[in-house]
Amino acid sequence: MQKRLKSRFLFSDRWLDRQSIVRNMEAFQDLIVIVLCLGLFAVMLIQLWGIAIALTQPLDYKSVTAKILFVLILVELFRLLMVYLQEHSISVGVAVEVTIVSLLREIVVHGALEISWVNTLAICGLLFVLGGLLVVCAKTPHMDCMSANTKFCPNVYKGGRERQNELELQYSRQCDEKQPLG
Repeated sequence: MQKRLKSRFLFSDRWLDRQSIVRNMEAFQDLIVIVLCLGLFAVMLIQLWGIAIALTQPLDYKSVTAKILFVLILVELFRLLMVYLQEHSISVGVAVEVTIVSLLREIVVHGALEISWVNTLAICGLLFVLGGLLVVCAKTPHMDCMSANTKFCPNVYKGGRERQNELELQYSRQCDEKQPLG
């Protein structure tokens, strides 16, 4: 009597196949992200049209600057979604950059002199923490690259997934040999 391999799924031959479910859910998530990208692109075009109209009228620097910074935030969010589509993970560095630009936009829109000292202190602390996080993200290797074990990550790749599966199979065989089947 042969034991089933540990890597096989319980429902692999039935209608409930985890691999196909995960593959379909990832495709559905990609579709959602693509719709979000198209929506962001449409909002960017509307904002650019608003900037063009604002430049033809008497100039309100605060309003035009706020709209330009808002477009920059949308561009960064668009880039964050593109990184997600490519790597299927959120880039912490890009998310921190979006947050920093958003904070700076709020300071420009409301005016640095109109913000209370408590809010100014909180914003400064948050910017300090976000800057530190950005430095840490820049200094550490990409976490997805470390966990992916692919040829695109030369620091980690040492034979690929096949080598890891071979080691797992050897360990499984050793454990199976030591335990009685009964």
